[in-house]
Amino acid sequence: MIDNPLKKKLVDFAQSDRHFTVLTGAGISVESDIPTFRGPGGYWRVGSKEYKPQEIATRKMFEENPDDVWAWYLYRRGVCRKARPNRGHLALAEMERLFEGRFTLITQNVDGLHLQAGNNPLHTYEIHGNIFHMRCSRSCSHEVYPIPNEVPDKLKGEPMTDQDRRLLRCPKCGEPARPHILWFDESYNEEFYHYVSALKISTQTGLLLVVGTSGSTNLPILIAQKVRRRYGLIVDVNIRENPFSEMAVKSNGGFVQGTCSEALPEILKILADAVR
Repeated sequence: MIDNPLKKKLVDFAQSDRHFTVLTGAGISVESDIPTFRGPGGYWRVGSKEYKPQEIATRKMFEENPDDVWAWYLYRRGVCRKARPNRGHLALAEMERLFEGRFTLITQNVDGLHLQAGNNPLHTYEIHGNIFHMRCSRSCSHEVYPIPNEVPDKLKGEPMTDQDRRLLRCPKCGEPARPHILWFDESYNEEFYHYVSALKISTQTGLLLVVGTSGSTNLPILIAQKVRRRYGLIVDVNIRENPFSEMAVKSNGGFVQGTCSEALPEILKILADAVR
């Protein structure tokens, strides 16, 4: 799957002292049976109308229909709760152990599977949030809280209850809580989504491994562009060509076409053999 020229570049990187950054998207979690956000599992019916993710995953919709937004996220939380890390997740956790001190994982996924697999929360930037957490909808602080265990996951069409509403409140001020998710009508920031930290780490990156994402949001594209400008190696792993694969090839990196659970263990072996 990985040709000899790219293998040599990976070996050369592993034997250097430069920083290793991994950027992941929905493709790695599809192999853990989590449907993509924009796939069929993302749509949500409210009354007689079906909403697209770009409509329901917004601050505007939350202000107008908080129950419907919460019900959708609690349904998706249930899907994520049943999922387990796959071989791709486990390979990335092992890569962090291999490159301890010079490894950062930036993920667009909100499912928490990287943390389950063993990646360090301190070195894992969840730039779109985490579906198992909530925060104050009125921004009384920058605190993020786990959604109480007493709040059940929802089935499709299952309504919110008074008990759910009582529990889904900010522990600090008592105002309604919101999902800890970056919505479509919001912007990245440092406080909740590591915006500044992610851009800073990209300027120190010698190898950017892009996994299972097609570049539909602007921060991942900015990260890759910064790595490319500083002559970092970009390697893209995806089942199909995309803007990152084109950028990787143009920057003298490489495109590995295949599933994450196939490609990442192979890349791990190359890197591990190089540093032994």
